[in-house]
Amino acid sequence: MSAEPRVTLIGKPDCHLCDAARTVIDEVCAETGDTYAERSILDDPELADLYWEQIPVTLVDGVQHDFWRVDAARLRAALAAPRPS
Repeated sequence: MSAEPRVTLIGKPDCHLCDAARTVIDEVCAETGDTYAERSILDDPELADLYWEQIPVTLVDGVQHDFWRVDAARLRAALAAPRPS
């Protein structure tokens, strides 16, 4: 198993949608045993350029999965799929 987190949450501090997304991601990852990482658009100008209108953005295996809201069932289904090679 890779040490790289399967899920990445891209957001920023003091963002209520980011807080809600984090709660869903934390619950789903706890259920599935997957890990997640967080990145802030305030710390990375490239991420800010890409995603500032869409945060929070959820990546699964490095690919954009959701933005604004995280659907728990959809995230579970994505994590049930094997990691891409």
